[in-house]
Amino acid sequence: MRSAFEAWAQRDGHIVRRREDKPDEYLVFETQRRWVIWQAALEHGKPPGGRKTAAQKEAAAADKRAAAAALQRPQEINPDEAAVRNQVLNEVLDAFSSLGGERGMDDILKVVQGLKKKQQEQAAEPVVAKTTERQNA
Repeated sequence: MRSAFEAWAQRDGHIVRRREDKPDEYLVFETQRRWVIWQAALEHGKPPGGRKTAAQKEAAAADKRAAAAALQRPQEINPDEAAVRNQVLNEVLDAFSSLGGERGMDDILKVVQGLKKKQQEQAAEPVVAKTTERQNA
């Protein structure tokens, strides 16, 4: 970067000799001033980590709009998940309606335990069916 500046400065007629006690600075004040301006211009022209280009700003705005839209409408679920959710909900509602729902936590524990037993029975049924099929074959 410094060599490009010095080539430009020499073409423009500036003295590019540096100070002996401070080799990072130029001997002539005007050359030093232009060197500082050159560095600032290069820093301004390139996008540093914290600053975004117009395209990056637009992409970030589009992401925000998409996130806001996703929050406003419910997530789409596939039909299988919806069926399972409806089945579980109906089972819970049936269990609570059969208990009357007056005792609070005791009723909730009974419902949860009943659903666990039912789930275990349903999980055991396919194993029994497969065992029976193997024995018949």
